[in-house]
Amino acid sequence: MADEAKKVMLVEDDRFLSSLIKARLEKDGFSVEQAFDGEQAIELLQNQERPNLVILDLIMPKTNGFEVLKTVSMTPGLEQVPVIIVSNLAQDSDIEKARQLGAKEYFVKVKISIDDLVDKIKSLV
Repeated sequence: MADEAKKVMLVEDDRFLSSLIKARLEKDGFSVEQAFDGEQAIELLQNQERPNLVILDLIMPKTNGFEVLKTVSMTPGLEQVPVIIVSNLAQDSDIEKARQLGAKEYFVKVKISIDDLVDKIKSLV
C-alpha cells in the first residue's frame, strides 16, 4: 500500500492551469483526476473512489466551488477529505466562507506558487 499513489481531485475550469498543476503533481507521484466544472466534480466525488485531497476553484460553470465544498462537507465519507481552494476570489469574506464550509487552505491564484501548493498538499495527505 505504501507505493500506491495518493489520489488528488483537481477541480479547475481553466484547462491550462489545470494541466500545469496536474503535470506537477504527477511528477511528484500523485494520481490526478480532473473535473472542469462543479457539476462534474460532484458527480465524480459521489461515484468514484474517494480522493485523498481535493483542489477546488470557486468560480466555475454549472455549479460553483462553494456548492461543491458544501456537498463535500455534508456527504458521509467525503467530509474528511481535505479541500484546498485555489481561486481568484481574494475577499476576506470569500476566504472566511470557504473556511466555514470546511476548506483546509486557501490560495489566491495571482499570489500562488505551484511549489507552495504542492508543499501544502503533501502536508495534508
